[in-house]
Amino acid sequence: MIEKNIFLGNIDPVSFYGVANENLNLLQNAFPKIKLVARGNELLIKGEQEKLHQFEITLEQLFDHYHKHNLLTLKDITSILDKGTSNKAEGGSDILLYGNNGKMIRAKTKNQKKLIELCDKNDLVFAQGPAGSGKTYMAIAIAVSALRSKQVKRIILTRPAVEAGENLGFLPGDLKEKLDPYLQPLYDALIDMIPPRRLADYLETGTIHIAPLAYMRGRTLSDAFVILDEAQNSTTSQMKMFLTRMGLNAKVIITGDASQIDLPRKQQSGLIQATHLLKDVKGIGHLTFDKSDIVRHPLVQKIVEVYAKHDEMNSK
Repeated sequence: MIEKNIFLGNIDPVSFYGVANENLNLLQNAFPKIKLVARGNELLIKGEQEKLHQFEITLEQLFDHYHKHNLLTLKDITSILDKGTSNKAEGGSDILLYGNNGKMIRAKTKNQKKLIELCDKNDLVFAQGPAGSGKTYMAIAIAVSALRSKQVKRIILTRPAVEAGENLGFLPGDLKEKLDPYLQPLYDALIDMIPPRRLADYLETGTIHIAPLAYMRGRTLSDAFVILDEAQNSTTSQMKMFLTRMGLNAKVIITGDASQIDLPRKQQSGLIQATHLLKDVKGIGHLTFDKSDIVRHPLVQKIVEVYAKHDEMNSK
C-alpha cells in the first residue's frame, strides 16, 4: 500500500472537492480501490501502485481543467472519466510528487528518469551535467518525495559557499542573511514543491536544513536525505569531509558541473577527484547529464554548446 500527499496550493478546495464533497465522492466511486481523504488543501491518496498510477493520470487532467477554467463540476469530471486515461498513461509513470497548485513534478528526460532509478538502487549518487539539465531540481524532488513517504526524517541541502565566501564582507546583514542569496536556488526548488506555511515549519524545526558546506564538519548525517549542490566548487578536503559525514539510513546526491569551477586555478575540485577515486565502488551511482537534458529556455542549450566548443578549442 502506497500513500501520497497532494497539495492543492491556491486551488480552492471547495471548488475542487465540490459542495459537500460531491466531486470527491464521484472520484471515489470511479476509483473504489483507492482511499481518498480530503484535509483542507491537502488530499491524501492510498492504494496499490498500479491503481494510484491510473488515478494520478486522471488527476492531472482534472488539475489542467481547473487551471484553465477555474472551475470543476460533476459534468467536467464525468467527461474526463469517460474519455479515459490511455492517452496519458506513459507520462504519469514518472510522477515523483505533487507540488504547489497541483503541479505534477516528474522526470522530463531520460537522464532525469535514470537519476530516480539510481537513487533507488544506491545510497550515494554523483550527478554531473550542464546548467539547466534539472539535476538539482530533480534531486530535491526525490528528497521531498522520500520525506513525504517517511523514508527519511529530514532533508539537508548544502553548497560550498565559494563566491559568498569571497564577498561576505560586502553583503548586508548577519551571516544567515549574507549566505541566503547564495543558497536561494535551493529555496526556489522547495517553494515549488512545498506549501509556504509547511515549508516555513520544516525550516524552523530543522526537518529541512539548508547550510553552507563548511557547516557540515563534525556532524553525522543519519536518517536524512542529503544533497550537495555545486560540488565542483568543493575542495578535495571538503569533499572527503562531506562523504565521511554519511550516517545510517542516509541517502546522498552530489550534483555539479565540471565546466563551472570557481576555485583558484591551482586548486583541484573535490568533485573531480571523488568521481575518479570512487568510480568503481559498489553502492555508488554515477550519472552524467548532457545538453539534451537541458529543460530551461531553448537558448540555454545553444549557449552551452558554444561555450563547450570554445573550451575545447582553448584546451588544445
